Amino acid sequence: MPTTTITINNANLLDVRTGNLRGARNLFIEDGVIREISASPVAVGDERLDLDGMVLMPGLCDAHVHVVAATANFNSLMRWSPSYVAARSGQILSGMLSRGFTTVRDCGGADYGLVQSIEEGYLIGPRVLFAGHAISQTGGHGDMREKGEHWESCTCCAGLGRIADGVPEVRRACREELRKGANFIKIMASGGVSSPTDRIGNTQFSIDEITAAVEEAEAAQTYVAAHVYTARAANRALRCGVRSIEHGNLIDDETIDLMLEKNAFLVPTMSTHEALKVEGREGGLTDDMYEKVDQVVEAGYRTHAHAHSRGVRMVFGTDLLGPMHRHQLTEFKIRSRFQTPAELIRSATLTAAELFQMEGEIGELAPGARADMIALSGDPLADIGVLQDPDRYLKMVMKGGQIFKNAL
Repeated sequence: MPTTTITINNANLLDVRTGNLRGARNLFIEDGVIREISASPVAVGDERLDLDGMVLMPGLCDAHVHVVAATANFNSLMRWSPSYVAARSGQILSGMLSRGFTTVRDCGGADYGLVQSIEEGYLIGPRVLFAGHAISQTGGHGDMREKGEHWESCTCCAGLGRIADGVPEVRRACREELRKGANFIKIMASGGVSSPTDRIGNTQFSIDEITAAVEEAEAAQTYVAAHVYTARAANRALRCGVRSIEHGNLIDDETIDLMLEKNAFLVPTMSTHEALKVEGREGGLTDDMYEKVDQVVEAGYRTHAHAHSRGVRMVFGTDLLGPMHRHQLTEFKIRSRFQTPAELIRSATLTAAELFQMEGEIGELAPGARADMIALSGDPLADIGVLQDPDRYLKMVMKGGQIFKNAL
């Protein structure tokens, strides 16, 4: 294939490490990689873009999505045709890219077929890092059978999870998801909102089962993310070596101590709880599931603000479902109660790259990094609302050197 080169001139570069604008910079991009950044002229590419002083920053990352979750009712989702789910996923994916998200981490449901479709251009969307099916115990957060249902859960349907009980089954499930291309392992280590037969306060999986999942992930040179809400569940997971805590609305100082000790990450997903509180029933939640939402919403504000104040590494994540995906950027607004714009931007760029084990590849604009970037007509460091209004401020989206939006 012919070499593709792009020159970007007069970009006001946002340095996510320092949280400052570096002033006018020129970039040279070759084959999807940033080759040069300079205040002086750079090589002239086949395509040239003049930003005329607009802010240029790394593409955004969302560390907790479910791109196949076109409904919040996962029991119904498991009955949908996989081809129908794929079509609905395409709409969700293109929406994410249009908001400036160039890399997302799918925490249950996506597979290699969706990734391949994006890479080959059959679907338009962000780069997807996926866990495959999230792994759950029987009656856990990934078991979507109602109390009166007795069919066997499988991995051939359109659901987000698979069931494994006992250490041998957990090992096999992890190995199977890794064989199918999973970038990391996701386990359900506590109860959740959208599961029909558990409680928020449940701990799920034994210590030996969680340890087995961590061992299998580490053997494959990757890590485990764990769905948890309570301190009790989070502490068990962290002691077993889990790398990222998803949600964590009810954690405590002991959990925070463990996170700091283990250098773990917290992915709060506050926007989904806000959205579920307002639109949960319309989006597909049953009445029983909806009643669980209040247990986690208010606690999350206190818990996450406190975790941030103590220095926990916090990553941008949303976990939105069904029609609520459109609220993806409201995570910035919600967390602006306790994080500065620079901290919020870092959580959706550099810190996310660290969690993804892709530091130096994504999350910042630097020579050698992938050419994932967005151009804005406003300054998000002065007003984080700039990132929440893509129709007005988002003028260019580039992923891997390919331009998907150009309104310069």
